[in-house]
Amino acid sequence: MSTAARARGTDMPIVTIQVTREGTEPGVDHVTAEQKAAIYQGVSQVLFDVLKKPPEWTWVVFQEVEMENWGWGGMPVAEYRKQLQSKKDKSGS
Repeated sequence: MSTAARARGTDMPIVTIQVTREGTEPGVDHVTAEQKAAIYQGVSQVLFDVLKKPPEWTWVVFQEVEMENWGWGGMPVAEYRKQLQSKKDKSGS
């Protein structure tokens, strides 16, 4: 892209979204196509509203990561979540 094009703010935004592969409803173990479509639209709209980047210039990359491939707090995310829940249960929150 030329320097002049960059000065006009025509850079193509690329947004990467990473989530653990798990569903949000019983019997679904992933983000559905409908949910992804809503995320693509929503992210594109935010970039337009805030940065005036036209949706047709916006790329959104959605990556679902298997739970065992995601760590948090020095441990697998599932174990970390169990610890957080245990702490909440003990504190009564």
